[in-house]
Amino acid sequence: MKRSWLIVVTLALVLAMVGLCGCTAGNTTLGTIDLNSQQEGVWVSGEGKVTVTPDIATLNLGITAQAASVAEAQSQAAEAMNRVMTALTDNGVAKKDIQTQHFSIEQVTRWDEEKQQEVVVGYRVTNMVNAKIREIDRVGSIIDAVAAAGGDYTRINNLSFSVDDPTPYYEEARQKAVADALAKAEQLAELSEVKLGKPTYISEGIIYPVYPRAMYEAAVPAPAPTPISPGELELTLTVQVAYAILD
Repeated sequence: MKRSWLIVVTLALVLAMVGLCGCTAGNTTLGTIDLNSQQEGVWVSGEGKVTVTPDIATLNLGITAQAASVAEAQSQAAEAMNRVMTALTDNGVAKKDIQTQHFSIEQVTRWDEEKQQEVVVGYRVTNMVNAKIREIDRVGSIIDAVAAAGGDYTRINNLSFSVDDPTPYYEEARQKAVADALAKAEQLAELSEVKLGKPTYISEGIIYPVYPRAMYEAAVPAPAPTPISPGELELTLTVQVAYAILD
């Protein structure tokens, strides 16, 4: 009898807990209010843009050598790369601004119709570096010097431009973005006939610029000086701000 009584009490407690939680098949807890999901006030986004002239050029360059053996390909590649590195440093590029990005030794194959399979015909050595050029007006002459030094082994993949220290430009863009957000909030408040309070939430985002690039495929020295124009960059910063509504 006592055992039956305990079972009945236990079952009643379980049913009571289920009723309080509001759990039914296929449902989660009911009657819960997530206050954090409610956005109160005036929410606006602002954008600030600053146009700057690049002061850094990054040149991705190197050499590719191909020969019948690995040793021969390595020797040709090493000699050509040494000449390229010398051309860079002789033209004012600091050693600390030259960084190896890619080095590989790979087989070169062709399809043999008689054997019906790929056969090795040689080996290719590739050595690529990124060179940061701080004297941006010398980019063209440095490209010419590298091409002459490396000869037919030279490979120049791309050239990109950037700003060495974008901090002051982003500070200016931030001021513009906040002013833009405030102007929008004030207009919304006026149109809605409410009084704008202080910001209760601020979030910042940066739209990273797509740096202009110049692509190169030719591996021979140019007969005339290479013309290079860095152009301009547009730095963009965004903010999202929530303003309180005063009673």
